[in-house]
Amino acid sequence: MISHTKGIYNFYVYILTNKSKTVLYTGVTNNLRRRLYEHTVKLNPKSFTAKYNTHFLVYFEHFGWIQKAIAREKEIKNLNREKKRSIDCKPKSKLVVFKSSF
Repeated sequence: MISHTKGIYNFYVYILTNKSKTVLYTGVTNNLRRRLYEHTVKLNPKSFTAKYNTHFLVYFEHFGWIQKAIAREKEIKNLNREKKRSIDCKPKSKLVVFKSSF
């Protein structure tokens, strides 16, 4: 059996919103920085995030296993809007440091 050391694999579940905070988008990725960039530059112009301009990161979680990340993404997607909004957000200082790397 292969042992797993937390942190070797990086997967993220994230929530984006638009400027007016009326739309929420939940996604999963193995490279959050790259994925946020792709959303921001509208890499896929016909995508949901491009159509609704959802490129403001409001929440993310880190996982060591893709299966756990996908399960959490599904869990969040099944929540209603109010429950999604009540999820504890990461400290803003971490988000500022993270976003400043673009």
